[in-house]
Amino acid sequence: MNKKRVCITTLEYPPDIGGVGESVHRIAQMLISTGYEVHVAVFRSKQRLISDGTVRRASCKTILQDGVVVHRIKSSVRNELQDIQDFFSDVYFQLKILHHKYSFDLFHAFFINETGYVTTLFAKEYDLPIINSVRGADLHKHIFNPKNHAQIAWVLENSDWVTFVSRDLQRRANAIAPSVKLKSSAFWNSIAPINFNKLFPPPLVQELPGIIIGSSGRFRDKKGIEFLLDACDQLSKEINLTLLLIGNFVEKEQKYWQKELKQCRLGSRLCITGITTRQETLAYLPHLDIFAIPSLTDGCPNALLEAMSAGCAIVGTRVDAIGEIIEDGVDGLLVNPGSSAELKTALQSLATQPKLRQKLGAAAQIKAKQQLHPSIEQQNWIKIYQQVLAIGDRGLGIGDKSLFIK
Repeated sequence: MNKKRVCITTLEYPPDIGGVGESVHRIAQMLISTGYEVHVAVFRSKQRLISDGTVRRASCKTILQDGVVVHRIKSSVRNELQDIQDFFSDVYFQLKILHHKYSFDLFHAFFINETGYVTTLFAKEYDLPIINSVRGADLHKHIFNPKNHAQIAWVLENSDWVTFVSRDLQRRANAIAPSVKLKSSAFWNSIAPINFNKLFPPPLVQELPGIIIGSSGRFRDKKGIEFLLDACDQLSKEINLTLLLIGNFVEKEQKYWQKELKQCRLGSRLCITGITTRQETLAYLPHLDIFAIPSLTDGCPNALLEAMSAGCAIVGTRVDAIGEIIEDGVDGLLVNPGSSAELKTALQSLATQPKLRQKLGAAAQIKAKQQLHPSIEQQNWIKIYQQVLAIGDRGLGIGDKSLFIK
């Protein structure tokens, strides 16, 4: 029996840094282990913007990477301000060449704004089944650009199946395109077991005084770091603490964060590591007293799952998968997003109660092992793939129930 051949389209893929790329890599490996032939097509509209005057032809570079056939597509650059429609046109043409060569049985797009749009258009035109996966910013942020609304709604309406990493995202999609209720499922990302004992402690942790409150990631508008700065500023007047930010602020928001940091009165109590590898980030986690994730919106962040795996005592916000995964008072503490006061109270509670930190951290670690194991996510994906491939095999509808899968 021939293997089913799938093409996943994505904005990023390792070694690119980003949660979407990590998720696509994880899912691709799950599909390979189940018997699928997996191709990943990587393209992003930002790559069309080249400021140094460079010009180039459209291209597609193909390599075999960890058993996955990876196609990195670049649009042509004929002038400094290439229009978005030229980018989409080039990518569509490259997908057409790939399909002519490999004859894909199914397309699966991650992030519905650009990858989802061009992939869905191609799949529908060639009568191929299409899955779209909403990750977070596509419906939390980009939907508010009026130019994107019609495109996003069209993608949702024309998907054979749509997946979400939180019920918040699924609820918003249902409001935009009611037909999504009949062809969607929401389930969390997973995380493979991590042996933290094999990771060398970063030397920096020995230099940090007091209670260490940490957060990790690429810090940007949606992460709510302003409120964490305010909370720790107030809390530092009462207890000895260090706020450790593992990562850095995104480049386009540098001026904003420079101003925020200048106004913050933490001084030497604030430590920012700068960009780190995933292994370096993981090595910090067991040495934190508290892990804070004060996001305003966030899909299902890998940073949360990693902190749970490390047994961190977690303070998170009631948004997206953070508020769904963490049970307040059982395996972490939850606060409302955008509230420095609530954040300070929760941090203070954990900072002054080491036994509570230990209890919540241990419970979070157990939940990560039991409910966020890759085998559970793999079962969800295989079920969806089998259902959607049936469309191509039989030309039938997929079902009549929206699912939330834990």
